[in-house]
Amino acid sequence: MAVWIQAQQLQGEALHQMQALYGQHFPIEVRHYLAQWIESQLWDSVELDNPAEEAKAKRLLDNLVAELQRKAQHQVGEDGFLLKIKLGHYANQLKSTYDRCPLELVRCIRHILHSEQRLVQEASCGSGGQAMDSLSQRHQQINQAFEELRLATQETENELRNLQHNQEYFIIQYQENLRIQAQLSSLASLPPAERTQRETTLQSKRATVEAWLTREASTLQKYRLDLSEQHQKSLALLRKQQTLILDEELIQWKRRQQLAGNGGPPEGGLDVLQSWCEKLADLIWQNRQQIRRCEHLTQQLPLPGPMEELLSKLNADITDIISALVTSTFIIEKQPPQVLKTQTKFAATVRLLVGGKLNVHMNPPQVKAVIVSEQQAKALLKNESTRNDSSGEILNNNCVMEYHQATGTLSAHFRNMSLKRIKRSDRRGAESVTEEKFTVLFESQFSVGGNELVFHVKGRVPFIVPDKVLWPQLCEALDMKYKAEMHSGRGLSEDNLVFLAQKAFSSSSNNPEDYRNMTISWAQFNRESLPGRNFTFWQWFDGVVELMKKHLKPHWNDGAILGFVNKQQAQDMLLSKPNGTFLLRFSDSEIGGITIAWVAENPNKRLVWNLLPYTTKDFSIRSLADRISDLNHLLFLYPDRPKDEVFAKYYTPPLSKAVDGYVKPQIRQVVPESDTMLDADGDFDLEDTMDVARHVEELLRRPMANQWSSQQS
Repeated sequence: MAVWIQAQQLQGEALHQMQALYGQHFPIEVRHYLAQWIESQLWDSVELDNPAEEAKAKRLLDNLVAELQRKAQHQVGEDGFLLKIKLGHYANQLKSTYDRCPLELVRCIRHILHSEQRLVQEASCGSGGQAMDSLSQRHQQINQAFEELRLATQETENELRNLQHNQEYFIIQYQENLRIQAQLSSLASLPPAERTQRETTLQSKRATVEAWLTREASTLQKYRLDLSEQHQKSLALLRKQQTLILDEELIQWKRRQQLAGNGGPPEGGLDVLQSWCEKLADLIWQNRQQIRRCEHLTQQLPLPGPMEELLSKLNADITDIISALVTSTFIIEKQPPQVLKTQTKFAATVRLLVGGKLNVHMNPPQVKAVIVSEQQAKALLKNESTRNDSSGEILNNNCVMEYHQATGTLSAHFRNMSLKRIKRSDRRGAESVTEEKFTVLFESQFSVGGNELVFHVKGRVPFIVPDKVLWPQLCEALDMKYKAEMHSGRGLSEDNLVFLAQKAFSSSSNNPEDYRNMTISWAQFNRESLPGRNFTFWQWFDGVVELMKKHLKPHWNDGAILGFVNKQQAQDMLLSKPNGTFLLRFSDSEIGGITIAWVAENPNKRLVWNLLPYTTKDFSIRSLADRISDLNHLLFLYPDRPKDEVFAKYYTPPLSKAVDGYVKPQIRQVVPESDTMLDADGDFDLEDTMDVARHVEELLRRPMANQWSSQQS
């Protein structure tokens, strides 16, 4: 049946080609209703050019006709009446067409199956002939499973109707038997001759009916057991499909949502997931109703055997399945902010993916938001009661779920929540207030099936936070965060990540493989200061991100900033280049600082100089490009790009000429030429001198007559 399920997913020209395979010679309805049987037969084992194989082909034809007739007989009720007639007609038609030439039937079906398989394979490849990506394959797998579940559910529905029809007839015959017994009891008042004659007739009739009832009771019991077995198979398929959707697809969406909150790409919409969850809900509910009807039939006509226990188990299993579906699809579509401040408005949206399908919106449930601590949240996950329901107070924390007819979504939009107060727990050891975690927990209660099932649902599974992570995992997160803040595809290179590893682990290794299996703890990440510094690894990295996104984003995206280079590496790189070659690297000693290192000729030797690091404050006064433009001894951006080629488009245009006799003062940056301004490491020591740009800025705060060559007013 796998090929037929895939063939039904064809679109466009491929679908037209598939439909053209069928007609009077072989109706498409036969292919559909006997799909599993047709694909299980050995059509290719028949040698079409060998007349001796005609007997084998004749058996296949007879079996096909018999399967069609059996399928027709099992159609009951108003919906099945026309199909019963149609399938019976097709059985006679195929028998008449191919009875004298059964090999032609085999030829026809082989052609159909091979053509379908070719069309499916072509559709599963892109225009370039590449196989479908894993996402498309997963989606196709889910869609195929839904088709298989639909057919299985339709099959059990037909069998259930047939069982009901047979049981109703059994009850009629049982009542007939009771009537015969009543008639036998009433014969005592008749004359002996007449009584004997009628008694013989009635006893014969009763024997016939009782024999039929005995046989039919056995048949009904077998029918019930077979139907129970079919339902068990359907439930296994439902569990498998639900696991695939909830434990893989929905969990992946939630993970993408987490990453999106930390700079990852958008998590994507929920429409496809909702359609799958609604199909699941529909199929689960249909199967549940069928099982309930089976229970009713069993209660209506009790028969010896294990049916009561089997149905009770099936009912419990199907209820567990739908409970898992409902509770798992109550999700937070729009998360509240990761950092909440008191007296500040925030928003969130929760959604029930199966709300519309289960008609929950007919009695819209109310959702409540509470804030709980990490300890309370973990207790709730274990179904442990907590003495306090919350660790704070949220204003406007109740909202009724609304059904949107156009989109078919049931959701609650919290637009004006505000954290009024928060109750903090006692902190121990080195924990800081920023390390204490809380979560906004959304909960609701509603019923489905006319209060038949009541659900208490809670949104989010919080605080699955490891104590340590592998270094490559942290690298992935840092790269994602960096690219998101830069709004760029240029993230952190392998060399950048090696630089960060050296800083995080106080290591000198340049081999990325040395860090592949290393783990980094929270303490190493943001509790313990880096060696010789008064800040942590994260504080340093976060400072770099803040500086870059506020002032230097274009230069990073242009590739003008190497950034993640230490002082010794910068010296080694520059000493091999011509004088005036420079690079930009992040400061090791100052959070959110960047410095210019350049190579120049000294009277005694070539030396790499390093300017005092610039920070956000400096760039709010004069931009990086203008500062580089001011320094005439900077000629080439490492390795060999003329600086104007890289930075000229960012220079501030020259000031306009004097207006009304006034000239605006201009800040310019200069660097003293004397080597006495340098300390032993080649850095400009601001205890002896200072960044001239800053010096000029200070001078501008005081009136000094001869600082600027300009006309006096």
